Amino acid sequence: MSGAAQPARIVAPTPENIARAAALLRAGKLVALPTETVYGLGADALDAAAATGIFHAKGRPADHPLIVHLPSAEHLSRWARRIPKEALALVRAFWPGPLTLILPREDDVPDVVTGGQDTVGLRVPAHPVALALLQAFDSGIAAPSANRFGRISPTTAAHVEQELGARVDLILDGGPCQVGIESTILDLSRDEPEILRPGAITAEGIARVIGRRPRVRGESAAQPEQHAPRVSGALAAHYAPATALRLLPGSELAAEAVRLAAQGRHVAVLAHACPYPGDDRLQWVAAGPDPGRYAHDLYAHLRALDALGADCLLVEAPPAVPAWSAIADRLGRAAVGSGESDET
Repeated sequence: MSGAAQPARIVAPTPENIARAAALLRAGKLVALPTETVYGLGADALDAAAATGIFHAKGRPADHPLIVHLPSAEHLSRWARRIPKEALALVRAFWPGPLTLILPREDDVPDVVTGGQDTVGLRVPAHPVALALLQAFDSGIAAPSANRFGRISPTTAAHVEQELGARVDLILDGGPCQVGIESTILDLSRDEPEILRPGAITAEGIARVIGRRPRVRGESAAQPEQHAPRVSGALAAHYAPATALRLLPGSELAAEAVRLAAQGRHVAVLAHACPYPGDDRLQWVAAGPDPGRYAHDLYAHLRALDALGADCLLVEAPPAVPAWSAIADRLGRAAVGSGESDET
């Protein structure tokens, strides 16, 4: 089989390489690990210097908190000083899985991990490679998405290598991520639960477990709660390609793409229900109408279309229904951040 050799940093998740990755984490190094959502850039969450290395590698602002990944729910009390009954019910229902809980932090959790806040984000991932590493490490791993800050999250080991290269010491290859977008973040540190970032676990799913529907940040026209914790992925510009991205209704997408192509523009398109107009001047990806499959492929599609070097990237706006809310969130932030410089 021809082609470039795989970078030495990318390794199969054998028991030997899992042990090697755990040893690197104990030594304060950075290890990229697969989760069911996206690949994370991991460091020892109790080592402030190691966690600081994540910020340097990503070009991430220092006040942005990191999510701590745990080996199991039994580790929860090591990191959170108060665990409400609703949190325990959600843990039983959704962990391991794509749900991050915001809880009051224990005093010895480093400020660099929490962004100086009195809360910490915690979850147990549902990827077997991540769980094997966490169990070998036997402590929390701080792991935001393994990409340059604000850019498209990685869903394969090759994406991590493209994004970070020598900034990461080892990349465990767990194959493509199953979910494909980041976890739901639920704040349980205050009286009323609130979703601060949508994901695969919906408000309706949470309500079925705890008996009340959480508020959803941005769902109403009211001003955001000023005292809500800062969380990952909440900036207006995030998950963004370098190509300028525009969201258009399906009723306008094809006509606008053809119009721009007729002007000599290089146009890339990501659609889900809008049929391809049959214009060879367009580079068109049909992602399909299923929100689960669309989410799984979203970042891979955005990366592939971004790599074309097109003048613009047109994306069909998702429908305004709960099943598409997390996708709409990611695409809206991608549109705001797209076309900006990669410099940090």
